[in-house]
Amino acid sequence: MLKLKVDGMTCDHCAQTVTKAIEAVPAVERALVDLKAGEVTIEGSADQGAIRQAIEDAGYDVRDAA
Repeated sequence: MLKLKVDGMTCDHCAQTVTKAIEAVPAVERALVDLKAGEVTIEGSADQGAIRQAIEDAGYDVRDAA
């Protein structure tokens, strides 16, 4: 399981966009977005770099969760 902070999500549409971007990465089983916390939890064995790139390509900034 991987937890990341995603900056720039402000609404449900943003959360859906991030979820779809992450779930399109091979080997991602599920992405759970916590909009209030600005975090996403990813389940699966996908490459962390590919996940980060997918989030950035969707227009959001990503960093490690504290």
